[in-house]
Amino acid sequence: MTAMVTAAVDRSRPLLVVQHVPWEGPHLILDSFADVSVLVRNLLDEPPRAPLPDPSTIRAAIFMGGPMSVNDADTLPPLAEEITWLQRAVALRVPILGICLGAQLLAKAAGATITAAPRVEIGVAPIEITDPHDPLLAHLTACAHAMHWHSEQFSLPEGAVKLAHSDQTEVQAFRLGVNAWGLLFHLEVDDQLLDIWLDEPTMAVEAERALGTDYREQLRAGLPALDHNQAHAVFDEFAKRCAPQHIAPRRARIVSSLRSATT
Repeated sequence: MTAMVTAAVDRSRPLLVVQHVPWEGPHLILDSFADVSVLVRNLLDEPPRAPLPDPSTIRAAIFMGGPMSVNDADTLPPLAEEITWLQRAVALRVPILGICLGAQLLAKAAGATITAAPRVEIGVAPIEITDPHDPLLAHLTACAHAMHWHSEQFSLPEGAVKLAHSDQTEVQAFRLGVNAWGLLFHLEVDDQLLDIWLDEPTMAVEAERALGTDYREQLRAGLPALDHNQAHAVFDEFAKRCAPQHIAPRRARIVSSLRSATT
């Protein structure tokens, strides 16, 4: 699936959103990009050999979640392509936000190990912010509540800064360099997106297996603990870092040096 959501104000460089399943979209994140063209791609649902755009042609990238494992890259070649793409984008300092599977892909691109978690982590639960000075997560309280929905975990990539953990998961968020963030949790969730998830049979089955037959009631009971104002502040901060005036000079220097090295 390829789609372009065109905005009226700024069409110079699109925001790339990589989805892996239709029901795990950016949702609240896009409220922070109201004046930006958005290119939505799903390599798992597209013809082969349809590569992602060159990282130097976009303003930023958001990689969303999905039920597959990063360790499935051998059997799902698009995942391997995404990992390679992320490695190049990080080198170019393209702003990146990885959510859940997207965070795992970013971690893998930086050399981290992805393993099965001791148990599935599903539902609203607190996370503890370990770097209160991070530009994005500084907008969350020291012990913020977030929606969790994952069955795998990852080690902290070498050189990355750990930003948050939960009682169950040691690395819930990290920053790689100055422009790339991985969040294992879901700040983009509200009641509308949760309903979309629960209408998806595979997610409903997973939730019932983890939480029991009253999984719907349990998940909805946690929603009031989510602070959407804080979530919007996090996404607004990321959007600021995606503005052309914020990233173009550094990218231009990198592209220029790459050209010089090949001539």
